[in-house]
Amino acid sequence: MWEAYIKDFENYLKLERSLSANSIEAYVRDIEKLYQFVEMKHKNTSPLKINAKHLQGFLAYINELGMSAYSQARILSGVKAFFRYLLFEELIEKDPTALIEGPKLGRKLPDTLDYPEIEKLLEAVDMGTPEGGRNRAMLEVLYSSGLRVSELVDLRMNNVYFDAGFLRVIGKGNKERLVPVGKDALKYLKIYKEEIRVHISVQPGSESYMFLNRRGKKLTRVMVFTIIKQLAVKIGLKKVISPHTFRHSFATHLIEGGADLRAVQEMLGHESITTTEIYTHLDRDYLRQVIQEFHPRS
Repeated sequence: MWEAYIKDFENYLKLERSLSANSIEAYVRDIEKLYQFVEMKHKNTSPLKINAKHLQGFLAYINELGMSAYSQARILSGVKAFFRYLLFEELIEKDPTALIEGPKLGRKLPDTLDYPEIEKLLEAVDMGTPEGGRNRAMLEVLYSSGLRVSELVDLRMNNVYFDAGFLRVIGKGNKERLVPVGKDALKYLKIYKEEIRVHISVQPGSESYMFLNRRGKKLTRVMVFTIIKQLAVKIGLKKVISPHTFRHSFATHLIEGGADLRAVQEMLGHESITTTEIYTHLDRDYLRQVIQEFHPRS
């Protein structure tokens, strides 16, 4: 039922509003995101039955996925246009978006990096040193897979499946998930593992961890923060960034590129917005396909 209303809305934008193809595509993407959310949380609810509570839940959802305030405001704008259209067509009697407020754009927390900024940070890493090779691999993995910093430092060598293109990640509550990893990240991981890590004298207890410091011990979260802060200073980046910024950027770039919300949510391992029994299980091939189609570094 949603598909028919979305199609009619698309025709309305094209024929009656004479919008550009890009604008129409953006509007339709916004409504499809709402549709995906409704299917996950309020299955079989018609767009004509959507109320303010549904919409507030949707906004909380995309906020938790790490989307920037600007992106959230833009999506809300598209959703408002859709319900104004339904009202105009007299399909609904009341606009459920009338009292819904968007995020305050002046308080944009946390910062999200755009793709050129990500590239600049990655390219600022000095690949001429062993630490640089390790740092490039780490940052590529953070951005390619949306890992939390704790998941990054806890990543074990036998949980990187180079041939399949997946990482096995131990997330919050000791819960495991499989996450696709991009080709660039795999390339730098392989270089680090086979050409740099093999020359490190590993300390007892750290043998299985992928990322080590120069003394052969498992890398700490603080060290990852420090590495990122130093790179930001190096390229003159004015934004306040941390390892989590890469996670937010990963989610935002995928979603803005058109990726399915359920796929991004599963890759992030978001417990706060996931109820396993309710959400559709997505097979690994589909998650890999999402990364390949929508991630800038694939």
